[in-house]
Amino acid sequence: KPGALLATNTSSIPLEALTDGLKHPDKLVGLHFFNPVAKMQLVEVVRGESTSDETIKKAAAFTKAMNRLPLIVKSSPGFLVNRVLMPYIMEAMLLEAEGVPIEMIDRAAKSFGMPMGPIILADTVGLDICLHVAKILSEDMPIETPKKLQELVDAGNLGKKSGKGFYDHGGKKPEPSSKAPEGYKAPDDLADRMILRLVNECAACLHEGVVEDSDLLDAGVIFGTGFAPFKGGPAKYALDRGIDDIKLSLEKMKNNHGERFTANEGFSKI
Repeated sequence: KPGALLATNTSSIPLEALTDGLKHPDKLVGLHFFNPVAKMQLVEVVRGESTSDETIKKAAAFTKAMNRLPLIVKSSPGFLVNRVLMPYIMEAMLLEAEGVPIEMIDRAAKSFGMPMGPIILADTVGLDICLHVAKILSEDMPIETPKKLQELVDAGNLGKKSGKGFYDHGGKKPEPSSKAPEGYKAPDDLADRMILRLVNECAACLHEGVVEDSDLLDAGVIFGTGFAPFKGGPAKYALDRGIDDIKLSLEKMKNNHGERFTANEGFSKI
């Protein structure tokens, strides 16, 4: 009917890739829900280049009518939440590939304040979904897809839904496939390698206008990823820790681990 909207729940595809053939591209909008849908309150309301203000207004009202929190984001690969989450998860998998035990990686993230570690999170979401999103984002971002992720997916080990992934989910609680040997010492930059990749990508989102300001960024990342709420969100965390300190840490990791740690100029907008 004339007033109908066309909404997509895609988690990573820019809306511009979906408008070909539409008679009314101004009525296409993204309504991206998060898993588990019954618990996650955030919904990304995605504005494409052709999406009208009226369509965004109606989509946000529709979201509120379901008692959900609408976050208006610009159409770009991964939007906000998956855009900042995927470098964090991929960095954790690179750490695992370097020999850091899985339980130590996840423990470092939980000690920072995340609700669960990035490896168990990937298993919970589905390794096939993580791989799919990572490949889409790698076309525009410096994301390296770890070899083991591809191998696990090829073998049908997709995480919790298949019973096995980086963890074995067959028992009462998940068991990591690798445990820390006695006397093992974690790398000093273990937590920073994961958390600062996420924070740096948040700065990039501010720089590109994916969200309007740092307050909306913080709200979106807290409600969409569970980012340590008591730290106030990634932008607030960056301010409290000190932008200069974060840039210095990124520079050290860039020298040690590669260009993916190059500090984004969006820190000036925090």
